[in-house]
Amino acid sequence: MTGQPTPAVPWDHLAGNPATVARYEAKVYRGPGPTPCHWWLGAISDSGHGKLRAGSRPAGTSRVVSAHVLGFVICHGAAALRNGAVVRHTCDESSCQNPDHWLVGERLQNIVDYAARRGLTGHALADVRGAAGRAVAVRDAILASAPGTESAAIAAALAAGHPSGEHQDTLW
Repeated sequence: MTGQPTPAVPWDHLAGNPATVARYEAKVYRGPGPTPCHWWLGAISDSGHGKLRAGSRPAGTSRVVSAHVLGFVICHGAAALRNGAVVRHTCDESSCQNPDHWLVGERLQNIVDYAARRGLTGHALADVRGAAGRAVAVRDAILASAPGTESAAIAAALAAGHPSGEHQDTLW
């Protein structure tokens, strides 16, 4: 309904639900690769972030959430996610699920960081496909690769977003 406030996400409940945690874990690829990112293999939003249906439909707690935020709460607890905070990616890979690549910050910090790095040649944020195209390309490459060839598939998917062949390491 218009004008109704959005109810707060029950992060503690969702992160404490074993079925939700199992669904989350089943969608994270932690294999070897050209980066230490853990890639999301499920649905991907227009912003390149992983999406997951969490909770239980029969219990009325079902909702679609950002995978990295759910992963953050699973690792650190809901109390670590203060009101208004966002979970930022130090690797600038929007679909990354590596807890070592997350930090809590303010939305403005995230916007300033994005603006500062999006134009760097060869950087993840400068991918010609955009964040969603990059995330989908990596996900699809992993899912289509033969066992043992995932690292090369990821490297090729990442390189395809930078036709110049230039590469910029993360700045964090």
